[in-house]
Amino acid sequence: MQSNEIVYAVFNLGPGEMLLIVLVLLLLFGAKRLPGLAKGLGQGIREFKGAVDGAKKEIQDVGDSITKEEDKEEVKEEKKST
Repeated sequence: MQSNEIVYAVFNLGPGEMLLIVLVLLLLFGAKRLPGLAKGLGQGIREFKGAVDGAKKEIQDVGDSITKEEDKEEVKEEKKST
C-alpha cells in the first residue's frame, strides 16, 4: 500500500466502523479511563502541532534571512558596477 492509500483507508470509516472502534476502546480501557486518555491524546496533538509550527517558523526565518543576505549582495554588486 502506498501512503496515500493508507491515509484514505484510515479516514474512510463509516458510522458502523466508528461505533465498533468506540466499543472496543470501551471494552479495553473502561469508561472511567477513556476521558483521561482522550485528554492526554489531545494535549499530545496540541504539543506536536506547536512543535511543527515552531519548526516551520524557524525554517521560514532562515529562508528570509538568506533572501535578505542575497538582496544585500545584489545591492553591493550593483553599487560596484556603477
